[in-house]
Amino acid sequence: MDEQPPTAPAITPFLYFGIMEHMDKPQEGLPAKPPTTSRGTWILIAVVGIITLLIIAGMSAYGGYRSGMFQQQAASATLIAQQLQAQYDMALEDMANGRYDIARQRLEWIIKTQPDYPGVTDQLAEAIMRISITASPTVAPTSTATPTPDTRSIDELFAQAQQAMAAGDWTNAIENLLKLRKTTPEFHAIEIDGMLYISLRNRGVDKIKASDLEGGTYDLTLAERFGPLDTEAANWRDWAEMYITGASFWEVDWSQVINYFEQLVLIAPNLMDASGWTSTYRLYTGYARYGDLLAADGKWCEAQMYYVKALAIQTGEGLKPTARYAEDKCSSGQERKKRTPTPPPEQPSDTPEAPPETSTPTPPTSYP
Repeated sequence: MDEQPPTAPAITPFLYFGIMEHMDKPQEGLPAKPPTTSRGTWILIAVVGIITLLIIAGMSAYGGYRSGMFQQQAASATLIAQQLQAQYDMALEDMANGRYDIARQRLEWIIKTQPDYPGVTDQLAEAIMRISITASPTVAPTSTATPTPDTRSIDELFAQAQQAMAAGDWTNAIENLLKLRKTTPEFHAIEIDGMLYISLRNRGVDKIKASDLEGGTYDLTLAERFGPLDTEAANWRDWAEMYITGASFWEVDWSQVINYFEQLVLIAPNLMDASGWTSTYRLYTGYARYGDLLAADGKWCEAQMYYVKALAIQTGEGLKPTARYAEDKCSSGQERKKRTPTPPPEQPSDTPEAPPETSTPTPPTSYP
């Protein structure tokens, strides 16, 4: 009887699950299967890398920009320093050759560019003094009159300048300080700059108050070269310049006269120039003369409005009849226009009647 080969044992469900469990576990001595990387992980890694490269590139570009800016600023500072030195050297040359006004312009440009430039304020004071000396009229020397040199010592000049400032004698103080600048520029240089500023500032304000508007504004401009003006001094200079500008339109453009003095009356009504006319009286005159101009053009209603403004400032008897006449012409003219559009032959419409008397005001004995 033939021998049968052995048959494989049947796999039961319990045996199947046991085999599968055994296959899932890593066998001892063999490396574990590496985990697979998903697509999303690779995308994230790529994005992070790109961002990192962009950051590095941006930082490199910013560093180059900063380096370029520093180089440009250094080059600009070097160029300005060269220009300042060149202008200062040329100013000294102009001073030596008597071109004081050109030297002054160069020195003022240096101060505007770099106020603390070494030696510039001393040279500017010297240039200003030279200009004032050359601008003053000179008297031909005679055989009997010879100029007396100033033999006072430096300390004596300085003490006299201090005494003059304490007494409010600003002109004497300025003269002594400029002499010190001329003889010994290094003597108390900073202190003398401050004394010149105070003296020029106070003399400028005093001149404006005393009706010397041009002289006052000039002194304040000189003082400003040594330091910024305070609010009070700056206001006085602004008011003086406004007065001068408004008066420049006198007899030329009365509307501009009114424009400037209407503003000035609100802040400095009693300011006056050498004529003795206050801001208030100039505005009064401007109103009246502008009214005359409108009346001559047949604009009676507008003229009457400006006459009323003038009378609100000063009730001048000479202006009242003119104002009443303008008022009558304004009213009757409107009524006549309604009744008869065509004017009568004996009075052409383009030739207005003249006022019964001149309305040009005369200065009052006392100002408002």
